[in-house]
Amino acid sequence: MPIENSFQHDVMSRKNPGERLTVREIAPTALLESPPGQDAMAALGKRLSQTGVRVIVLLHGSIMGTDVFGVQRLDELGGLKRGYSRGVAGLDALLALMRDGSNGISPLPGGLKPPLVNDDATKKLLDEQIGDAGNFTNAYVELMRQSLNRGLDRPIHCVRELWSCEHHHLGRAMAAVSMLGRLRDWSETHKLEQGDRILVHAHGQAGLVLALVSNLLCVASTSSRTRLLDLLSDFASQVNRPDIASTIQRVAPLLSNGTLLNSATLDVVTFGMPVRYGWDSSGLGKLLHIVNHRNLRTDGKTWLSKMELPQITMEMPIAWGGDYMQELAVAGSDAMPTTEAAKATNKAVWELVEPYDGFERWLENARRAVRFPSEGRCLLIDYKDSTGSTNVRDHYYGHAAYTRLNTMLFNTTEIVRTLYS
Repeated sequence: MPIENSFQHDVMSRKNPGERLTVREIAPTALLESPPGQDAMAALGKRLSQTGVRVIVLLHGSIMGTDVFGVQRLDELGGLKRGYSRGVAGLDALLALMRDGSNGISPLPGGLKPPLVNDDATKKLLDEQIGDAGNFTNAYVELMRQSLNRGLDRPIHCVRELWSCEHHHLGRAMAAVSMLGRLRDWSETHKLEQGDRILVHAHGQAGLVLALVSNLLCVASTSSRTRLLDLLSDFASQVNRPDIASTIQRVAPLLSNGTLLNSATLDVVTFGMPVRYGWDSSGLGKLLHIVNHRNLRTDGKTWLSKMELPQITMEMPIAWGGDYMQELAVAGSDAMPTTEAAKATNKAVWELVEPYDGFERWLENARRAVRFPSEGRCLLIDYKDSTGSTNVRDHYYGHAAYTRLNTMLFNTTEIVRTLYS
């Protein structure tokens, strides 16, 4: 994407990423709690510290209770609840695998729905309900903190952040503003300066939040940034969200003069992020996208996923081809805001950040089978999570593997090797 991307949608190129792409298979490693695993993580922590990483942020949502495939928008557009399938063979079966109530993903207790609150109680609930499946647990964060910092004079601060999981444009834009406020907090609290780095691990659609953050951090002031912040400010005043209004007032001048991070650098790693918003690299340091992928194609384009109907409905229940949430939650899909004010603002934000709408456009985007954005390094990893099990909780359609405790050492090794070697 161009410098000063100004919130343009990604072009979703099917071209070979070339030198940007690396392919890996997860390798059996010593248990992280074992002495060899601890030694390996300590060495990685030393390297991260040497390259200036001072804060690691683990940003995630919840697979449960959040319409992660975004079928609400598809149902609204196409009348799919009435079985409307545009005459595409196998589509009704695919949509059943995506839709809340028939996709095998349990709701959260008590009917808890987004916006989720970034507090200890909600994080504890997620840990109890889904463990480390697409969820950076407290145990994960603590183990990372202890193992990376062994022997470091200046510890790396490891922080767990839960975003609201509002899977629509307004929700992601509000989360991006909140993240800017948090980035400012960490820069001030830890006295970051030039040469220091904040590294964000963003799982799933949390990566889209960071894509918006990258556009907001653009080194040049843009009319699109002003427009977006004005939309969010007006909405915040309508719905009594003083936290958003005050954060915008706080960060807007810092964005204009480029001082939000106190001259520190923001690096981002995404895990299983759908390809939607474009990235603006001018406000970022390093950028890496990791996708759970197993090649099922016969045309040699191993960097693409496979989107063929009706075959995909046989592959998804065992996560045969990798991460199907990453593949299917593309432009045209989304959860729906619940109030008229939110719907109106969501439409205005959508007009700014995404040109695609309509059922056919969603199907077209999904069939493009693109695994990676046009910006950043790319890692295709076979996480070996397709075991033949049709129990959704074992893999959540390939979207759970990234945050498992037993992949921490592997992921950290690959991140350091790719970005900080």
